Amino acid sequence: MLIREATTEDWPAIWPFFHTIAAAGETFTYPLDLSFEDSRAWWLLPEPNRTVVAVDETTGTVLGTAKMNRNHLGNSAHIASASYMVDPAHGGRGVGRALAEYTVDWARRSGYLAMQFNAVVASNEHAVKLYERLGFTVIGTVPDGFRHPVHGYVGLHIMHRTL
Repeated sequence: MLIREATTEDWPAIWPFFHTIAAAGETFTYPLDLSFEDSRAWWLLPEPNRTVVAVDETTGTVLGTAKMNRNHLGNSAHIASASYMVDPAHGGRGVGRALAEYTVDWARRSGYLAMQFNAVVASNEHAVKLYERLGFTVIGTVPDGFRHPVHGYVGLHIMHRTL
């Protein structure tokens, strides 16, 4: 697997799984009806932020993607954040872990002091466990902060890791 900078030419390969994941309403706080153009603008971030794709080196297939950015501006600009999407057709192959490790390394190399995820859906147990294995801890939970389409109202974790 190769992780490389994402380009606008990658968006047609990202869009199908991005749209499926966002429209399902189970793991992201995005509007369920984001358009192709709006989604691209939200995901493909300009410098100094970064968006990458994980690509199968043999086939060139985009397996997943991550975006990395400042969590806040001004006097809180030293905290990074990231978001991840893995094509469900390629889940269970370590793509999410590789992307998460990449973003932590990027944040460290970029001079950030910590990473914080503001909205990790508590019922997304796979993601919570992965982040915990990578050194993140839940520092707070917004009770009933997310309306899950299957589980109803669930907590929305804030997760943090010092770099």
